[in-house]
Amino acid sequence: MIRRGARLLLLAGTLAGVTAAAPPAAPRPVLDEPRLARAAFGNDAPWYQGNIPFFDSSDAELTAIYYYRWKLLRAHQRDLGSRGYITTEFMDDVGWQREPYASLNDATGFHLAEARWLRDRRYAGDYVDFLYEGGGNDRHFSEAIADAVWGRYLADGDRAAAIRHLGAMRHIYNLWDDRYDFAKQLYWIEPLLDATEYTISSIDASGGKDGFRGGDAFRPSINSYMYANARAIGQIAALAGDAATAQDYATRADRLRTRLDEALWSEPLGHYVDRYKVDNEHVHYWAPIRGRELVGYLPWTYGLAPDTPQRAAAWRHILDANELAGPAGLRTVEPSYPYYMRQYRYDTPTGLRECQWNGPVWPFQTTQLLTGLANLLHDYHQRVITRADYVRLLRQYAHLHYGADGVPDLQEDYDPQTGRPIVGLPRSHHYDHSGYVDLIVTGLVGLRPRADDVLEVDPLVPATGPQALRWFALQDVPYHGHRVSVVYDADGRHYRQGRGLSLWVDGARVAQAPGLARLSVPLPRAPAAQIARRIDLAVELVRGDFPKPSASINADPVSVHQAVDGRTWFFPEMVNGWSSAGATGEAWFAVDLGAPRPVHAAELAFFADAKAVAAPARYRLQAWQDGQWTDLPIGVAPAVPNGITELGWPAITTSKVRLLLTNRPGRAARLVEFKLF
Repeated sequence: MIRRGARLLLLAGTLAGVTAAAPPAAPRPVLDEPRLARAAFGNDAPWYQGNIPFFDSSDAELTAIYYYRWKLLRAHQRDLGSRGYITTEFMDDVGWQREPYASLNDATGFHLAEARWLRDRRYAGDYVDFLYEGGGNDRHFSEAIADAVWGRYLADGDRAAAIRHLGAMRHIYNLWDDRYDFAKQLYWIEPLLDATEYTISSIDASGGKDGFRGGDAFRPSINSYMYANARAIGQIAALAGDAATAQDYATRADRLRTRLDEALWSEPLGHYVDRYKVDNEHVHYWAPIRGRELVGYLPWTYGLAPDTPQRAAAWRHILDANELAGPAGLRTVEPSYPYYMRQYRYDTPTGLRECQWNGPVWPFQTTQLLTGLANLLHDYHQRVITRADYVRLLRQYAHLHYGADGVPDLQEDYDPQTGRPIVGLPRSHHYDHSGYVDLIVTGLVGLRPRADDVLEVDPLVPATGPQALRWFALQDVPYHGHRVSVVYDADGRHYRQGRGLSLWVDGARVAQAPGLARLSVPLPRAPAAQIARRIDLAVELVRGDFPKPSASINADPVSVHQAVDGRTWFFPEMVNGWSSAGATGEAWFAVDLGAPRPVHAAELAFFADAKAVAAPARYRLQAWQDGQWTDLPIGVAPAVPNGITELGWPAITTSKVRLLLTNRPGRAARLVEFKLF
């Protein structure tokens, strides 16, 4: 691997100012995780504490959005009961999702890149199983999911989990032959199915009249994804001891890498661009598109672009205000394009603007761009762009997360001039179609996941200048079966653990440098943490099937279903669950399991706000036994607002359980989710 600039390497002893450090007499964490969890997550803190890596920095906005993005990931975890957890893209249902799961495969790579840093490995593990055993990778959109599975292995080192779905990965990879032009030796796709409708190729293929459908093209995106997947399948096959498959897919990857670079690089534009697959009165087969798009950086996102000055010069386009560098964010298309920011599509019921990729800032491609930029800065020789540019663009991206009221609420796309959201539809709130946590972990802090027994850290933070950080800490990252922490303190006064950069493993300091540097230490992997899977018996995936919910009041099918649909969030912008509004005395919510089942525990999630909704004043649980409702011995713990009320009792067998609750004066209760175990 090529490394840029002067590096400091520690394998043993002392080299160039980097010293091996004995653990302190009484090692202690620099971050107070319980305090940070309470501050960021309130009553829902127990889910995060002991689960996420905690982060702190001298940039309050970078730090705040780090915790918001964990809250976002948590909100998009959908419990499918016996099928495990998946990560959704929209918090509410949309017409193009995969039913009945509400899954979509286009942002899956981001979801897995974030979830791999959770200490509870179930969320990533269940999702991968769903993708390859449950049909979740349905090729609805182009994807780099095999590459994301390999990325998870680089973080957790779990060989068995990595090789488990090798056969399914190969099968799905070969299905993409239906989008492969054997003459050109490249993949092609319609921009809509590349999750990027209204791009240059689709708009121009319509003669500028539309662009939602059409515009089939050989794109840098799908070819980068297929390169990354082939490379990952080859690596996973090697891990499994399948030398023939490893060689086959390594060869495929190398061939596609060479072909993408020679065919999709535009000398006049100095950029990777689409070439048309479609041929009509407006555009012609194999002709290149006429402008630069942000998608042209994906060859760096997946590490396939050659390390040459000519290719590196493409990065100037994201620094130029007349090209891809908008005042508030990175444009998806340059403003010189004749149809830049022209609005073609509106939501019929509301008249609000719909999604387009002809200029707006999309967190999806901003994430890809920043991932590619991190790879460029870590792995290439170039003098076009700097670490200061990375931090500046990351800060710009973080700022986009804030809504008009100053509260984080990531939406679909943004105006590059103003930073204001464009698509204002209800579905857009807290949209999980991008990444951020991984940009902090692997980019800013610089933890570089590896397949060997080496721990490498190389922060992308400049030592001086306006983009420098005075301090940062990332604490208890799960890596190869260990807990890793990275601490930087420019003068040693903030964390009081010494000046400079230090690296900790399982509570012991193993390396340090007087300033920002690359640290690399041997780290034999430990066994990956075992995954515990508790199955929610109350999930109703399909309305009308068992388990069946019912209620004494406000029993409309949608809201009653929402309380057992496997989704838990506490964002006020997205109403979710069953309400007891209007009830006098006790109201009840029941779940019919359809057959007797052993149950011993429950989780109740109640939403609360400062207005009309509060956790119930009192509640109790009952089970159906011997033809009547019988109270369960759950004690008198108060209901937790905006968090999880956990209940347990000696196991019983029953076919129905119900919750009875009493509203607080002037306030209704809202049951976000009711789980039974």
